[in-house]
Amino acid sequence: MRLIDILLGRRRLTLTEAERALVFRKGRITAILGAGEHALRRKDVVERHVISNAVVVSEFSDAVWRERPDLAAAHMTELRTGADEIAIVSRDGRLSDVLSPDTRCVVWTDAGPWTVERINMADGLEVPRALGDRLVRARLTGAMTVIEVAESDVGLLFVDGALTETLTAGTHRFWTVGRKLYTKMVDLRWRAHDVTGHEILTKDRVTLRVNLAADFRVTDPVRAVTAVKDFEDALHRALGLAFRKTLGALTLDALLADKMAVDAEAANAVRAEMAEIGVEVGAIALKDVILPGEMRDILTGVVAAEKEAEANVIRRREETNATRSLLNTAKVMADNPVMLRLKELEALETIAGRVDRLTVNSGTDGLLNDIARLRD
Repeated sequence: MRLIDILLGRRRLTLTEAERALVFRKGRITAILGAGEHALRRKDVVERHVISNAVVVSEFSDAVWRERPDLAAAHMTELRTGADEIAIVSRDGRLSDVLSPDTRCVVWTDAGPWTVERINMADGLEVPRALGDRLVRARLTGAMTVIEVAESDVGLLFVDGALTETLTAGTHRFWTVGRKLYTKMVDLRWRAHDVTGHEILTKDRVTLRVNLAADFRVTDPVRAVTAVKDFEDALHRALGLAFRKTLGALTLDALLADKMAVDAEAANAVRAEMAEIGVEVGAIALKDVILPGEMRDILTGVVAAEKEAEANVIRRREETNATRSLLNTAKVMADNPVMLRLKELEALETIAGRVDRLTVNSGTDGLLNDIARLRD
């Protein structure tokens, strides 16, 4: 056989079950060979392929389909998708690939069997849950995006810049090929917003800074996101402007006297304005009033003077009460000599307790008289 092949100008090619070969003669495709031994001319060009790789990777594949569609159809399977179509390709019952829109793929038919599930994206971008789970298990998630929405949130889905859907809590999957998806998460819980260091000029031209706080929650996420660029920034401005207008009409003394009345006066305007963009505002508080340094020193001096005056009044009152008590005691002693003698004995006892030795020469009367003279 070898001698005959040499005489006839042939050569032998052996292919296994896992191989295929493209044969070109004088630059044209002449055959696609399967498993077995094949006799070829010596000048034939052979391109061998391993079909376990499934996809036909050859610079001549398009030429084969164009020039010899009969050969291509016998050994290859062409997969195509439309402009709004996604193809889920399964190989021998297992997911193999996901084809994007306007995609062409050529695979070896014998590497199958092949099945294709086509999905029209015009019917919706959401991936069915069962299919999404299969794609995740097969690690074929390149054509879809996964969006997780927390229990306390809602997700606003924008497709190519347009709001298309409101997502509830849970896991959502969408096809992203050929589309630009963006999700805005909105928290529906009550939250606190602080406005710190907001400068205000009072009616008596005193510049001070105030710290404000407000509780709020989003009741209409679509309006809150689409009506303004940033609803929290809108709340910040509304609080600042409302309190600037209200506090600017008060004097410093009135402001410091009753902060809670100021809160109630400004709250209605803020709540009405924010309700128009789907935000509910709860409690609003004026937490701190911060005075400039020189004004703080002045008020500290005023408070200190007021407290000193109150202390002086209290001292005078106590002195008056003590004098009145002494006068009453004197009147009692003048009318009752026994009481006077008792007081004298108490004074003598006090003096005796403070000296080491006491000598009495002329009795109690003489001692008391001497003490009185010494005191004078």
